[in-house]
Amino acid sequence: MLLLIITKLKRKESIDVFSYKYIIQEKMKAIVYKGINNVQVAQMSDPKLEKHDDIIIKVTSTAICGSDLHLVHGFVPNLVKGTPLGHETMGIVLEAGSDVTKVKSGDRVIIPFPVACGHCAFCESGLFSQCDNSNEHGEVGGLFGYGEDFGGYAGGQAEYLRVPYANVGPVQVPEELSDEQALFLTDILPTSYWGASISQIKPGDSVIVLGCGPVGLLTQKWAAYMGAGRIYAVDCVDYRLHHAQKHNGVETIHLEECEDTGAYLKELTHGGADCVIDCVGLDGKMSILEKIESAFKLQGGSKSAIEIASKSVKKGGNVTLVGVYGGPYNHFPLGEFLSRNITLRMGQCPAQRYVNPIMELIKAGKFDATDIISHTLPLSEGKHAYSIFDKKIDNCIKVILKP
Repeated sequence: MLLLIITKLKRKESIDVFSYKYIIQEKMKAIVYKGINNVQVAQMSDPKLEKHDDIIIKVTSTAICGSDLHLVHGFVPNLVKGTPLGHETMGIVLEAGSDVTKVKSGDRVIIPFPVACGHCAFCESGLFSQCDNSNEHGEVGGLFGYGEDFGGYAGGQAEYLRVPYANVGPVQVPEELSDEQALFLTDILPTSYWGASISQIKPGDSVIVLGCGPVGLLTQKWAAYMGAGRIYAVDCVDYRLHHAQKHNGVETIHLEECEDTGAYLKELTHGGADCVIDCVGLDGKMSILEKIESAFKLQGGSKSAIEIASKSVKKGGNVTLVGVYGGPYNHFPLGEFLSRNITLRMGQCPAQRYVNPIMELIKAGKFDATDIISHTLPLSEGKHAYSIFDKKIDNCIKVILKP
């Protein structure tokens, strides 16, 4: 395919396109799924334009998301070995199909993680993550790098990425923003904002955020931005809790220091919090029974965060599930939610709705997410990057990869 070689790079990692030339290259490097707990950096064919509204981008920055670990751990079915991973990606437009009008070659863009057509009933209502036309394999919308059940699209932890529906997803990044400032607009910034927003946080509310990974840390920031009175952050990793306290000014609770975390939080909040936001999902602490059930595909991972939420939310409060969950769950605490008039909200964030408003906050200096970046590594070290992120070593919170 035709490859764009950029000749001028600014120190802040943004691209200033003054001159370029084209050369021929046929293979790119990508981080691919090779089986459970096995990712590799491999060579594969360069992507090509397939439809008239496609673009091809040269990836300048990409990141590893906690949702990628669900794939690696085997919680998402029908993931073909050799699939390029990743859904947090930005770069430079190299080629654009004949029907693309929103962006052009040389533009620097971020790519929101849902694949959306822009004209079905769901897209027109703003629910881009449930697009009716981006996934012929299932009942949900398409996602980059998430396997056949989510449309079979290649992921962006690679040197190049084909982006379909390029008049809908890609958003041009202003020159004054670095890659580090803009990259998280692809997923975790919209997702964390959406989670806090649908929790209906009001000024003075008490908010519990379960999980101090990247989404949890950003959710704490948004809760403060929305005026929450007291914010409690729960995790079992010391350095994450320290980061939450230092950078977000929240009250922290170590999961393993409580005999019953839900009951403790209920007591701490004098009857329960106004909002509990689960940013953990199926990767939470598993009971022995859950490990057995998950091994036999009888349950889709842990539900410990849901159980904590059911105990720690006040009567008439809101519980929001931002963390990803898989298959059916035994002993789901539905009765506790029902009997106490709890409102449950959940789903995949329709990221396209929130990119531009959040970008304006970043440009104005009103919101900054860069403190969560703990590691910046070359794409060639992808296997190592997954390892430290998964095992939570070397104080790893968020990894950015540079192809």
